[in-house]
Amino acid sequence: MASATDDTGTPTIRTLVRLSIPAVIVGVVSALVLWGLDELAGVLEDGIWKALPGAIGVDPSSGWWIFAVLSVTGFAVGLSVWLVPGHAGPDSATTELIGTPLRLAVIPSLLLVTVLALAGGVSLGPENPIIAINTGLLVALVARLWPKVPSNLIVLITAAGTIGALFGTPVAAALVFTGVVAALKTGGALWDRLFLPLVSAAAGALTMTLLAHPSFTIPMPAYTSPQAVDVVSAIVIGVVATLLGLAGVYAFPFVHRAFHSLGHPLIYITLGGIVLGVLGALGGPITLFKGLEQMGELVQSRADYTAWQLVGIVGVKLVALVVAASAGFRGGRIFPAVFIGAAVGVLANALVPSIPLAVAVGAGVLGLTLAIARDGWIALFIAAAVTGSAAVIPLLILVILPTWLMVSRAPLMLITAPAPEAGPPAVPAQKAAPDS
Repeated sequence: MASATDDTGTPTIRTLVRLSIPAVIVGVVSALVLWGLDELAGVLEDGIWKALPGAIGVDPSSGWWIFAVLSVTGFAVGLSVWLVPGHAGPDSATTELIGTPLRLAVIPSLLLVTVLALAGGVSLGPENPIIAINTGLLVALVARLWPKVPSNLIVLITAAGTIGALFGTPVAAALVFTGVVAALKTGGALWDRLFLPLVSAAAGALTMTLLAHPSFTIPMPAYTSPQAVDVVSAIVIGVVATLLGLAGVYAFPFVHRAFHSLGHPLIYITLGGIVLGVLGALGGPITLFKGLEQMGELVQSRADYTAWQLVGIVGVKLVALVVAASAGFRGGRIFPAVFIGAAVGVLANALVPSIPLAVAVGAGVLGLTLAIARDGWIALFIAAAVTGSAAVIPLLILVILPTWLMVSRAPLMLITAPAPEAGPPAVPAQKAAPDS
């Protein structure tokens, strides 16, 4: 049989063409699983935060309701991690964005606790769990349908399809996977190695677009004429946001150790839910959930908040992110980091109204995401996507220069743990905070 790669290890044209259809299928399936997860969590969320309080005549935005829901969510997640077969897989605090495929037996429990956390208002996103779920499912499925396809390639393609679906564009996956491909340290053309992941990412992104998945882009005043002073403003905001993010990163291992010293998942996850309930009661509904819809709401209704209220929102959400990530909940850290960064930008605009909103929000998102995710491509892409402005991109590139120097020697927001029992070995993992 002819080799699938040339002398440099680069896939041949024949291999790329032959695997394009499986790549499209993997991308579509990855998006459909993500969509199903979001829909299931949305139905449960509506029941918890709308139907149930409406039926008993209570205000779902009241502090005591928020406290009660998050405390019960912590108990439910802790109970599931303790008793459900598979135990929801490894703690998300110990996993990177792309990792070793899970055993199929683990996936139902991970799916359950992810839905509970998303619906219950926990300050984590779906990115780490959904990538883990999709890679576990699709590595097993492709092994049956196309057994000659290497499992490492399926991990790459599945992760790319899922990232494309999460962020609504294959560009995000392309940027992330340039780092993955570089980590492989092999020869050959970069685009030959990115071809199949890009096909999968495009299929995933298009599928989610057709399903009307929410976008990161927030409507805000157009920014078309950059000024010299905007460079200074963006750098200052980006640096401040990065410092805030690094504060969370440095606190993370201590908070994680404090929760896990309690020993039993039912105890420390329930306690995490109680703490999140207190924080949610203090910060209000705007500080709950993964933060995508709440970010748009905050930017659109920014005139309703004083500067001190915005300071409180930033502080509460940052602490909630650290607690949620430390207390055993399964979820990613990128989505809430984006919300915090946007809130920093809104605060900067409130303090100095002459700073264009797109500049302030873009710089804030870049700084926070970079500190939490430690991936310059993800931070730059999401910051540009949130503003929806091409004119802000050169400013963001300038902002990433000092902020990268700040984070490049800082610790990752990741707890080192023994590798869990799992399936085939994974490709070199991207050093990004999982949903992380």
